[in-house]
Amino acid sequence: MIDIGANRGQFALVARHNFPKAKIISFEPLPQPAALFRRVFAADDETVLHVAAVGPKSEQCSMHVSGRDDSSSLLPISSLQEEIFPGTSEVGKIDVLVAPLDTFIDEYDIITPAMLKLDVQGFELDALRGCESLLSKFEWVYCECSFVELYSGQKLAADVIDWLSNKGFQIKGIYNSTYNNNGQIVQADFIFQYVGMDRVSCG
Repeated sequence: MIDIGANRGQFALVARHNFPKAKIISFEPLPQPAALFRRVFAADDETVLHVAAVGPKSEQCSMHVSGRDDSSSLLPISSLQEEIFPGTSEVGKIDVLVAPLDTFIDEYDIITPAMLKLDVQGFELDALRGCESLLSKFEWVYCECSFVELYSGQKLAADVIDWLSNKGFQIKGIYNSTYNNNGQIVQADFIFQYVGMDRVSCG
C-alpha cells in the first residue's frame, strides 16, 4: 500500500491490522505528525515513511497548516472549510518537499495487488498526477474527494472521477460521507478499481 497523506499513521494502522504482511510506504510532509508516525511504527520493518508530499513536479512548497493538522493542505484553506469544520483555519505555514512518486520509489517497490491511498486535503488531482508514471501498478485507488471547495483552487470529486476514469479506474464504492447542516454532501471516500481501458466508458 502506498499511503499519501499519512498524518500520524491512522490509515496505516488500519491497513496493518487487516493486512499483517503488507508492505506500507507512507508520505507525510509535516514534521510533527511524521515524528509520531515513526514512533508508532518503529518496530515495523515493513512500513516506511517519507517526510514529503507527492505532486506533479519536484519543488519546495508552502504547506498551509491547519489548527487540526490533519486538515493542512498545499492549497489555501477556505472560509468554507472553517465554517463546516470549526477549528481548521490556518495557523501558519511551513515549507515542505513535494515530488512525483517515482522520485521515492520505482515499479519494483510496488507489489501487486497494490492500493494507492490519498488523503491530501484538496490536492488529490495534483497528487494523482504525481503518481501517473506508476499508476498502472495499482489495482485499487482509495481517495477522499470533496463536492465543495474547502481549499481554494481545489479540483472537486467530478474532476478526480473523470481523470481516473480516463486512466481505466471505475468507482466501486463510496464511504464515510460528510454533510453540512443543510444536508448537502461535502466530501466522501471513494474506492476505484482498475478495470482496463477497454471496459471504461467515459461518456
